[in-house]
Amino acid sequence: MNIIILGAGRVGESVAESLVSEQNDITVIDQDPARLRLLEERLDLRGVVGNGIQPSVLREAGAQDADMVIGCAAADESNLVFCKIAHDVFNVPTTIARLRSPEFNEGDELLGKSGFAVDHVICPEESVMRYIEQLIQYPEALQVLEFADGRVSLIVVRAAADSLLVNHTIAEFRERLPDAEMRVVALYRQDTQVDALPETRILPGDEVFVLADTRKITSVLAGIHKTDQPVKRLMLAGGGKVGLRLARILADHYDVKLIEHDKNRCAYLASQLPSSTLILNGDGTDEDLLHEESVGEMDLFLALTSDDEDNIMSAMLAKRMGARRVMALINRRAYADMMQGSTIDIAISPAQTVIGELLAHLRRGDVAAVHSLRRGAAEALEGIARGDFKTSKLVGRRVEQIKLPIGVSIGTIVRGEGKNSEVLMPHHDTLIEADDHIILFIPNKRDVRAVEKLFQVSATFFG
Repeated sequence: MNIIILGAGRVGESVAESLVSEQNDITVIDQDPARLRLLEERLDLRGVVGNGIQPSVLREAGAQDADMVIGCAAADESNLVFCKIAHDVFNVPTTIARLRSPEFNEGDELLGKSGFAVDHVICPEESVMRYIEQLIQYPEALQVLEFADGRVSLIVVRAAADSLLVNHTIAEFRERLPDAEMRVVALYRQDTQVDALPETRILPGDEVFVLADTRKITSVLAGIHKTDQPVKRLMLAGGGKVGLRLARILADHYDVKLIEHDKNRCAYLASQLPSSTLILNGDGTDEDLLHEESVGEMDLFLALTSDDEDNIMSAMLAKRMGARRVMALINRRAYADMMQGSTIDIAISPAQTVIGELLAHLRRGDVAAVHSLRRGAAEALEGIARGDFKTSKLVGRRVEQIKLPIGVSIGTIVRGEGKNSEVLMPHHDTLIEADDHIILFIPNKRDVRAVEKLFQVSATFFG
């Protein structure tokens, strides 16, 4: 695909990096020539210097031949105008805008074809907030991702030495949880993939990827990891957009303390949050402040400032002082990769959380959801089987008849809609039906194209 990205900031850079790796033709527009030059040296893409809302700059970037534009500039208004011009002047088929303001919702008349012509909205802050919410709900998990409108979840858990699962095979694990609709789809040992076969024995420290019926997550987690105490007390360092949104949601259910260094921002936070939220003016890296506010008694410490180094230091300090679990917002991918699983329990990359939302729009065939895993190396994909036996490569065929790339596995099938839907753990003789939602684990991204083709119907299908 020919894709134009507006903005070479952190989000724009991460998006470009992810899309370049999939052999797309990428052009990045930015007003900073030095930043573009660095991107061009590091990635196989083209940089265009200029203001992306000017038709002449878009023409230079090749907008007349573009399949998609993605507005990742810092200002919402720039991204909106960028999408409008790309659609109205250059007839670009797909427009995506990164919008920070919660005022804009996908599907609004304002964003429709008669408005700013934005097909899809991405909001890293919103994505991060949802991600953190899931991790608070399931404190044992390293990652929780949803498919099929929340009916199925992919959970990633590090096997604890004292769990029921350790030193047992995957087949024995299934026997221990006969009532749980679940399947181990992948296993990583010291960052190396291990075949998730029935006879594979799980060892302490293994990262276990499990697809399960969302209603059974709690029992599945209990089998892999010793059940942690539920989260009750939280401390947030950073009262920016993410910190405020998160505190607003958590305030009704948890005991929340929020640290913010800017006095004026503290006053604003106090006006926006319930009185039960304790707002502290100070620095998250201040050891004395953390000690005074009993960070050692916290179930969860979240470092959410805009400074990676501060987030890393405050999270490490909180962990050393006794906080049960710590998470840090880290924009730089290299930092996030380095810190994940160290003193910091979970390193959250805002850009990486939205990559999946973008990838779903890039995938060919009827793809409903995509989640990037293992720092972009692997992928979990939800596709919908359309057509019939003649027009589809899936419908009317048993699982064993489907030609999947080596390592790719069908984890779950969701059949039916809404409350009447059922979650199936397919076997070799399970028959695929029309409109089935099929969730696959793809350990190597080079196999994505082959999987996409499975969900493409022939030209004779008109349904």
